[in-house]
Amino acid sequence: MGSKSFYKLVALSLRGAKRRGNLVKPCIKELDCFLRSKCVVAMTNLWIIILLIIFSFSASADETHHAGEHGGQIFHHFTLETDIGNSREGAVASWDFDGWIGNDENKLWLKSEGEQLESSTSKAEFWAMYSRNISDFWDAQIGLRQDVQPEQTTYLAIGFDGLAPYFFETQAHIFISDRGDTSIRIRQENDFLLTQKIVFQPYLEINIFAQDVENQDIGVGISDAEIGLQTR
Repeated sequence: MGSKSFYKLVALSLRGAKRRGNLVKPCIKELDCFLRSKCVVAMTNLWIIILLIIFSFSASADETHHAGEHGGQIFHHFTLETDIGNSREGAVASWDFDGWIGNDENKLWLKSEGEQLESSTSKAEFWAMYSRNISDFWDAQIGLRQDVQPEQTTYLAIGFDGLAPYFFETQAHIFISDRGDTSIRIRQENDFLLTQKIVFQPYLEINIFAQDVENQDIGVGISDAEIGLQTR
């Protein structure tokens, strides 16, 4: 190969490398933005896990102190409610799983609820929270809520669960999503015993958002309210 041919080959290689560099730079910039966003989510989840560990250690210290007095017994309570009906869009089914495992002071609180329209799931969420008794009939709670449908979203959940006056079972929680969106959910229900076997349970649930959430078509304020009556 002559020197001229060699120089032409080098020049072509340099021009090709320059073109590839122009194509690679935007890809690197997009990859950097993607990794940065994932790092923020990962760090948020890491801090949440650290907080849960701190609460668990403080709970275990109190549990050890009262183990001799209460026998160190662990209890559990779980309920599963399902509904099936029809709507204009077709058959509708829903579930509501709620329960806890632990003692009078410290519990692992689990919850899941969702809806299915025809053969597709339109709503599904799963909760896992540490629940600490702070007064008679009231627990303070902190943990995570993971939504699978209509969109994958992780929330930090902080709130209270307890018995309000006139025996209204009350749940009030604040949610902060991995995108920084803030919302509040309040639910109240009560049991009315009609016979020894039939119970009527009216309920009210309200969701309130502090800002617009465009990707879920939700506006600021009360996004939805649900009033119903269940029997069992």
